[in-house]
Amino acid sequence: MLRQLITIMMITKLRYGNTNTYFIRSDKSGMLIDTDYAGTLPSFFKAIKENNIRISDIEYVIATHYHPDHCGLIGELIKHGVKLILADVQRESVHFSDRIFNRDDLPYEPIDETKAVVISCDESREFLDCIGIAGEIIHTPSHSDDSISLILDSGECFIGDTEPPEYLEGYESNPKLEKDWNGIMKFHPKKICFSHINERNI
Repeated sequence: MLRQLITIMMITKLRYGNTNTYFIRSDKSGMLIDTDYAGTLPSFFKAIKENNIRISDIEYVIATHYHPDHCGLIGELIKHGVKLILADVQRESVHFSDRIFNRDDLPYEPIDETKAVVISCDESREFLDCIGIAGEIIHTPSHSDDSISLILDSGECFIGDTEPPEYLEGYESNPKLEKDWNGIMKFHPKKICFSHINERNI
């Protein structure tokens, strides 16, 4: 119970571009969920300073998926000593955005995945527990094959770009999205944290 209270009290929403990113501070560690586009590092540093977060407080970073607006700063954060948590279902997608950043001539540090901590979703609860975060990572591939969601035991659910459940009513059939939401709802989340719209209580 104490761990859950700490997790609830120490979730900070950061928005310094077009993507909601979140920082979870536990009694043992700190983890950043997603980053924004390449080139937003100065805005990122300003945002964490405004929220009394130091770069040394961020021990880990995880991306809900490797589209450019979710992973643009990961390579630079690794150079600052932040460790990447990489779900094994994401390994083939780590460099998906490289060509986009190169095309747009943006300041981008490619991700060195050899320095990542690679875990499976099945191993995620044990790993997260070791860093003081009670929760689990699940594979939610309806948006992209590498998409994952982080669900905390305290009720917060970080789903990246997974479409809201009401979108199901607009599709004649979307079995991937339906399966993702069935998997998410098994954890009885209390709050859904989206990447591009406001949080929503369940």
